[in-house]
Parts: sequence; C-alpha cells; structure tokens
Amino acid sequence: MISLSIDGGIAEIVLDAPYKLNSLDEQALRDLSKAYDDAAAAASRGEVRALLLRGEGRAFCAGRDIAGVTPETDDVQGYLGGLLQPLLKKMSEFPAPTFAAAQGACLGVGLGLLLATDVVYVAENAKFGSPFANLGATLDSGGHWYFTERLGMHRTLDLIYTAELMSGAEAVAQGMFSRAMPAAELLESTRAIVAKAATGATSAFNASKELVAHIRDQRLGLWESMAEENAEQARLCKTEDYSEGFRAFQEKRRPVFKG
Repeated sequence: MISLSIDGGIAEIVLDAPYKLNSLDEQALRDLSKAYDDAAAAASRGEVRALLLRGEGRAFCAGRDIAGVTPETDDVQGYLGGLLQPLLKKMSEFPAPTFAAAQGACLGVGLGLLLATDVVYVAENAKFGSPFANLGATLDSGGHWYFTERLGMHRTLDLIYTAELMSGAEAVAQGMFSRAMPAAELLESTRAIVAKAATGATSAFNASKELVAHIRDQRLGLWESMAEENAEQARLCKTEDYSEGFRAFQEKRRPVFKG
C-alpha cells in the first residue's frame, strides 16, 4: 500500500506494507508512480515545496515482492525496465527537494528508491548491500553504478560476491548517504529538516539539483560547471526570492521565500 499526504508545503509518501517489509510488486510500483505524479502536480500549483519518502515498520523496503513470482515465466525486463526505471527517473526529476528516511532493510528496489532521492538520512542500524548472490541474480536498480561510484570496484564486488550487508553508519562513513542517526530519532529529525527546506527558495534548490545531476551525468570539469552556475545565477536574479533574500540580508531579518 502506498499513501500520499500533503500538508504545509510538504508531500509525504509512505510505503505502508510493514507485514512484508514494504516489498514492492508491480501494482505497488504503479501506485508509487501515481503518488509522485500527484505530488508533482501539487508542486506545479505551488502546494508542495519538499517531499519526504519513508517506510512504515521495521524496514524501509526489502526490495521486490517475489512471493508470487514464478522464476521460469518472470518478466524481469517488464518489472525493471518497464516499471521501475521510469519511476526512478521520475523521482530523480521531482520539481522540489526530496528526502528519504530509511530504517532496517534497504535492499534491491528499496535501494533504488533511495538512489533516486536527493537527500537520504538513514538509521545507524539500517542494512544496505547486495543479497542477490543467494538468489542467483544480480544487483539492480542502478546499484552497480552507485556502488562503483561511491565505493570503488573492489568494495562493490566484495559486497556482491559475499552478499554481506553494510550498516547505515558504515554506509554514511563510506560516502553513500548524507547522515546516520539513531533509529528512534530518524523520522522526527528528518521531518524537521524537510519542514525547513519547504520554506526555502525552491527555484534555487531546483537549479542546484539540476546542476548536480548534469555535472554527474556529463562529467563536467570545474570551469564548465562554473559557467553553468553563472548562467543559473543570472536566471535566478530575476526571481522574487532572489530579491527577498538580498533584502532580508541587508535588513538583518529572516527571508520569507515564496518558492
């Protein structure tokens, strides 16, 4: 079950099937995609300026729901290429800052959902890795690219060959995610950060989001990146938030951004 709520400029999307560790079948992916469509439509109307993705229960998402899958007839390409990959791209292009709070198992598709989110906070005891050696399958959801980019070839293949899992604390220490927190503090702390982002300069945040993705995907160097930053600043200086930010600084008060 996937739920979406919108309040105070924040969209909160919840993976709400804790009895199966929030694992996702084809219909759940469709429902999740629709939740992001609905949140994006609200963002276009100015009703959403930040998004939080989380999972109910003791796990964020244990991956694909394979309980009813017959291996001999499994349409893996349809699930991964037809449903999951378009969803992950949609998530990564969401028109506002996105955050995730991840506890417990974060594997396979669950890992992919985190990779498609701007900022990820994890419980110290969360679990990440590639357990697929036990299934005769391979890491999916962009995991090969992400692990190689962050951990290097040797550590990536170590995790794949052994099927060992990293804790949230270890994953953050190795540069995979932003912050690790005690599990009991994760959701409250993340919600506070999301609430602050929802009052920020959304257009400027989106500009940085696009710049970071472009630098990553195109492997831009320093001077190319700087030129793109200059162009974005020139565009942003015509916005109300830019003027408000400068006036607030000059008047020594907190800015009130419209997003």
